[in-house]
Amino acid sequence: MRRILYKDLLSFSKKLLLSVGLDKFSARSVSNGLCEASLRGVDSHGINLLPHYVNSAIKGRKNPKPHFVFNSVFQSFGVLDADHAFGHAAGEKSIDLAIPIAKKYGVSMIAVKNSTHPGALASFTLKAARKGYAAFAFTHSDSLMLSANSKEKYFGTNPISFSCPREGSEEPYCLDMATTIISWNKLLNTKKENAKLNGKFASNKRGQPTNDPKVASSLMPIGDYKGFGLASMIEILCGVLTGMSFGKSIPPMFDYPINKKRFLGQFYIVFRIDAALSKKNFTNRMKIMTKEVRKLKPIRKNIRVKLPNDPEIQNSKYRIKKGIPLDDDLFKKLSNIANKYNLNKKLINE
Repeated sequence: MRRILYKDLLSFSKKLLLSVGLDKFSARSVSNGLCEASLRGVDSHGINLLPHYVNSAIKGRKNPKPHFVFNSVFQSFGVLDADHAFGHAAGEKSIDLAIPIAKKYGVSMIAVKNSTHPGALASFTLKAARKGYAAFAFTHSDSLMLSANSKEKYFGTNPISFSCPREGSEEPYCLDMATTIISWNKLLNTKKENAKLNGKFASNKRGQPTNDPKVASSLMPIGDYKGFGLASMIEILCGVLTGMSFGKSIPPMFDYPINKKRFLGQFYIVFRIDAALSKKNFTNRMKIMTKEVRKLKPIRKNIRVKLPNDPEIQNSKYRIKKGIPLDDDLFKKLSNIANKYNLNKKLINE
């Protein structure tokens, strides 16, 4: 295990992505998204995806130089054709488009079509929140969730993120979660480590819960049928509404030819926080709520009550100083890529 400073990892990933053909906007968006996820401790959607992303750009699944087309269908509702861009680039472009519309009309909705895997959605909602707006983000994925009352999977992990600003310099509130108990990437990482899951978060081919990633064929939804219901809602927003693939028609991320498109959708809602009360009043009330929750009596003395994003804020403070951990396998992959493209010797010689 090695630790690489965030700024070095960010610089390396940008240079690498530019070297394999991404335009400046796409390279910046993808690098920021992957490195921020790793910085926040969301390793399942962090820098470990970089080798796969590089391969998908080279082989043709993702468009390294997309031609974005935005159609403002209604005053506050538009459609972005992402031209099979990296999902991070499509997400950042959506927020960039949504904020000025929300500023003028109070709310903006962007439906994205012809996109790809966007990584951690928090990158996009946090960007809006840091500019003083509240934001929702949704995306879908290939069939990975065990369906309620079924042995089969139909919906994906179908994550949702929501962020809003807090008072002063405090990091925004941010909820970013899959509608399954864990993500598929986390299961794959656990399998790679030859370890067991912390609970029966997956199911085998017979639909029976298991903590063994080696026999897992699907993931358990959060809250049983409630997570299944949330996933269906997100599928409607990202798949049905956008005209993209949905359910079992979505090709898998890793087991599908890397030169084939996946036709994914995303959906974003950005809105002002000063409709019912002033922005100052809103952020002050967020401050009060945050303090009240954090002061709740914990079950155990050494574990305090946390709001969503509290663990990620803590991880970011630690990793910005100590560096982002890379396991030996990932470090070797990145080193090989660096050698191939003659990049950033400082990183590979750490």
